[in-house]
Amino acid sequence: MTTSFHPGATPGVGSAPGLLGRLGTWVTAHARLVTVAWLLVIVGLGLFAPKVEQNLSGAGWQANGSESVEARELARQHFGGNASSAIQVVVHSKDGPVTEGHGAEVLAAVTSTLEAEPRIADVIAPQPGATLSQDGSTAIVLAGAGTDTNEMVRVATDLKEPLQHLSGDGVEVNPTGSSLLWSDFNEANLDAMLKSEMVSWPVTLAILVLAFGALVAAGLPLLLTLAGLVASAGSLVLINELVPVSIWAMNFAMMFALALGIDYALFLVVRYRAARMGAGLSARDAVAETMDTAGKAVLLSGLTVLVSLSAVMLVPSPSFRSMAGGIMLSVVFVLGATLTLLPLVLFKLDHRINKLALPWVRTGEHQSPRFAAWGERLWRRPVAWGAASLVILVALAAPVVGLSTAMPSIKVLPEDASARVGYDRVQEAFGDGAPGTLQIVVAPEETAAAAAVLQSDEGIAATMPAQPAADDSDLSMVQAVPTVDPSDPALSDTVERLRADLPDSAYVGGAPVENLDLKTQLDSSTPLVIGVVLALGFVLLLVALQAPLISLLGTLVSLLSTAAAFGVARLVFQEGWGSGLLGFESQGFLDAWAPVFFFAMIFAIAMDYTVFLLASAKEHYERTGDPKLAMVGALASSGRVIFAAGAVMVAVFFTFALSGPLPPKEMGVVLGVAVLLDAFLVRLVLLPVLLRLTGHAAWYVPAWLKRILPTITFAHN
Repeated sequence: MTTSFHPGATPGVGSAPGLLGRLGTWVTAHARLVTVAWLLVIVGLGLFAPKVEQNLSGAGWQANGSESVEARELARQHFGGNASSAIQVVVHSKDGPVTEGHGAEVLAAVTSTLEAEPRIADVIAPQPGATLSQDGSTAIVLAGAGTDTNEMVRVATDLKEPLQHLSGDGVEVNPTGSSLLWSDFNEANLDAMLKSEMVSWPVTLAILVLAFGALVAAGLPLLLTLAGLVASAGSLVLINELVPVSIWAMNFAMMFALALGIDYALFLVVRYRAARMGAGLSARDAVAETMDTAGKAVLLSGLTVLVSLSAVMLVPSPSFRSMAGGIMLSVVFVLGATLTLLPLVLFKLDHRINKLALPWVRTGEHQSPRFAAWGERLWRRPVAWGAASLVILVALAAPVVGLSTAMPSIKVLPEDASARVGYDRVQEAFGDGAPGTLQIVVAPEETAAAAAVLQSDEGIAATMPAQPAADDSDLSMVQAVPTVDPSDPALSDTVERLRADLPDSAYVGGAPVENLDLKTQLDSSTPLVIGVVLALGFVLLLVALQAPLISLLGTLVSLLSTAAAFGVARLVFQEGWGSGLLGFESQGFLDAWAPVFFFAMIFAIAMDYTVFLLASAKEHYERTGDPKLAMVGALASSGRVIFAAGAVMVAVFFTFALSGPLPPKEMGVVLGVAVLLDAFLVRLVLLPVLLRLTGHAAWYVPAWLKRILPTITFAHN
């Protein structure tokens, strides 16, 4: 017996709307209320949006509860702010000792500038043998941290230009240190993100015009995205008044709002056109059917994205939690706009969404004949196509076995950034490990024992005299210069030895140790986050699809595109393939935060496509009970949307790979490759092949499980 698929069929006409269908009908009946509500949200929150860049925090890259964070806080509170977040102002003279002549005048001006800043604690002049080089040409003025790390990044941003302007007549002034590093990095990163957005928007619009076939329809996703972006930016500013929010939260929110807003709008607009212009339903009935089918898939997709990103909250680091929270907030706003504002816009514009249409476009076409033909081809030769896609994915994933990670080095900054120039000067004058000086806070009675351990350790080049606490606290601090660069893997061994050999009262800290502690936390959190993401993703698919086998397969195949993306990332960023083309200097590793954070992001996007495809397949299976019609119909209905949305996401992500510092390049390449492989190989080849091979079993649900699960259908009721 043969089956056939008819692209023009639109079952469900005239049936009663479901819950989301009733929401769509309610929205169209209360247009003024919905419009006013969204205007209040956008305008009200939009008033705060311009402050997002200056208000959000720049630090937070730490493992809360770690020994190094405790050491930093003790140093800040009891040692005049001489902590890892202190600002080091490097003054270098090209002509003679920096403490004489014009150099001395510059040092005095630097000191005055620092002392005039109320957020700076103690200002410590250069000390011979410690912060004054042996040849006298380089000196470091230490500006103690008088406030928390986030505010110290703002201090660094405020002071770096006035300090650099003191340079001249053979004397260079370059502030450096971890606060400057994050200030320079956030500035370079924000500039790169804005440039990438400027490039990606016209590319996105061009792809959308081709996908929708009409300029007005193509503009709807951008309208949706702007609404979500403005609302989320304003919300982040308000949330920052209660708890520090990383500027990276806004950066990632911008990207996700654009990507998901386009995905969701594509799905709804295509379905509305089919119901209104294809099946001839009234505008209100077309909205109801669109919401009951495509709207339900969008809601499930949004919930899956939120669940995936919520797992990142398991990482006890403020920057990670606020980044995940920022993206989740943007998803909530975009989801809300998709399910309320977009149906209203579709209803009001109606046939005008097809204005300025391309001449060959069939606006009422919901199912794509080309993707229906592609589905027929996969149905006839599933093993050949499935094996080919599997071989490609496994080959690209193979290099992931040798992937190594570490926290970002100074190489993430442009060569002319103040923090990097100062860093290099410190290394030249004081040794490789000088920019990563360790700080050991210890009880006074154990200071001598601690100093003896430091002096005998092969990983320590120099130890400074013990410094008593500035207040009455019973503490001392010993600073030690490692023999290696702060990003050298050997430093980790040194810190482990010191923590094992130092007295029990000792806290080992310093900026490089905070990085090591964060990496340790990330390494231990990654398996937990991945496990939680996979488990919650499977449960959501199971509840939505009511089909254990295809829910499991849909979840597991997401790992293939993720592994392949990280395999490519290893070749590019660890081995340096294409570094000249992309314009970066390889660190020899992938940044340590990439696996846990990017996995959650990739999985969220992958499940987005999975939901669109499988929800459509489930809809066809509910109507026909035929596995072939389910598989071919799903590709015919959602293949074009997945293809167009994937193309937009790839374009958006790859623009980030072409500009700015190294971490945005990593993000662009990893996410771009992941979407490219997931949308075009996994969702449009491998997953349909699995539907073909499993047949009716894909949709089988045991009676006992059916009794437990809520009743959810995707066919228009």
